[in-house]
Amino acid sequence: MSLSPKRGMVLAAGLATRMRPLTDTIAKPLLHVAGRSLLDRALDHLANAGVERVVVNTHWHADAVRDALATRDRPEVIESHEEALLETGGGVVRALPHLGEAPFYIVNGDAFWLDGARPALARLADAFDPDTTDAVLLVHRAAQLPYYTGRGDFAVDPWGCVRRPKEKEIVPYLYAGVQLVAPALFADAPEGRFSTNVLWNRAIAADRLRAVVHDGIWLHLSTPEDLTEAEEMLRGRSSVFAYAR
Repeated sequence: MSLSPKRGMVLAAGLATRMRPLTDTIAKPLLHVAGRSLLDRALDHLANAGVERVVVNTHWHADAVRDALATRDRPEVIESHEEALLETGGGVVRALPHLGEAPFYIVNGDAFWLDGARPALARLADAFDPDTTDAVLLVHRAAQLPYYTGRGDFAVDPWGCVRRPKEKEIVPYLYAGVQLVAPALFADAPEGRFSTNVLWNRAIAADRLRAVVHDGIWLHLSTPEDLTEAEEMLRGRSSVFAYAR
């Protein structure tokens, strides 16, 4: 039987320096794609998946993010303000008291995806086995991004087992900014500022990291040019999903 997580976190604190000059005056999660902010889209996905409480960490342009959160009626939102940035891992550790003891979702505040035949969050829950898994990542095929020139993030076998690329190896999948994790992933985590990559590597070594390959649309939004390309690609579809909840 699939899990039904009731808690989640949206990572919305970062500076997003590669998206400058747009992010000089606005937090990246408040940028709009096809008529709706990235932050609202992330929260919509979580609410539609049945998540009842979401922690959103803030730092850069925190007041504007706070104002945007105040307009939401679901899910319940708790702000975790960071006076100093804690990165992805440290930010989650700080929020753990609000996230409970069951597996919970973590969504990057700049993640943009459209679901395939079954919602991506439900597919992560389907793939999560608490006995053998500390985290399930949503990944996307790099080959489907025509302008991507990197080496990829992960290799994934037919059973969803994950490994890092070997030296000089190019691997097929990119992390899509969405994951379902057990609190155990953060057991004995470093103090202060650190990346979740540290914990993923530990989970890989213990054979407790899995991945699901996304079967819908996912957009890599790192620079202003990426945002322009995304709007062009989605033009004509925005009327279908701009305000979908």
